[in-house]
Amino acid sequence: MNETWINRPLLGFDTETTGVDVAGDRIVTAALVLRTPGVGTEVRTWLMDPGMEIPEEAAAIHGISTEHARAHGVQPREALEEIAAELATHLADGVPVVAYNAAFDLSLLDSELLRHGLKTLPQRLGHPVEPVVDPLVIDRWLDRYRAGKRRLGDLTQWYGVTSDGDLHTAEVDVLATLDVLEALTRRFPQLERMPLADLHQQQIGAHRQWAVSFNEWRREQGLDGPGASGTWPVQYSAGI
Repeated sequence: MNETWINRPLLGFDTETTGVDVAGDRIVTAALVLRTPGVGTEVRTWLMDPGMEIPEEAAAIHGISTEHARAHGVQPREALEEIAAELATHLADGVPVVAYNAAFDLSLLDSELLRHGLKTLPQRLGHPVEPVVDPLVIDRWLDRYRAGKRRLGDLTQWYGVTSDGDLHTAEVDVLATLDVLEALTRRFPQLERMPLADLHQQQIGAHRQWAVSFNEWRREQGLDGPGASGTWPVQYSAGI
């Protein structure tokens, strides 16, 4: 087997939330999926009571109502500690975190950790969170002129990925994200030849370039509200 990073363990991460404000919204469900080629896939999921009403708009996307979360969800502090501990352990071992729109999920996780008096991922690691691999950033970077939306569902269709279940369920989204990443490495073979540290840095630059173009387009359209943050993967701006 060719021992490039795509053929080694990958840790997928995704959350479903009460909204898109990393400072004010909460995690409702989360999933971690450890995929080890030639060995198997381990899936861990969490359902939390976010301690606030889940807006109808959010519940319509991920299917978790306030009543369901209160009746069946665990208190966030213990779940958040478990999630952060597992992420930190694998990152410390050099296993990349794979997340679609990683800046959102990682930023929201750190906000939640701080809210509950727990150490953030950078505090646990002693350095910024890396390596991170984000199929959304990579797709924008390597196929930047393709027209159309780039939601996870759009990319699964574009790259011919079939999901076993409905997207917007955390574990299904993680599995689809990992499959999209594999498809990206087949479409763009240079990705798997790139050391993970270099790929991480390339994504930082690619996201910054995209943010500049996106914000310029917003200005031309006369759109109000926050634009895109040029910082990746630890900051997110609502409205993307």
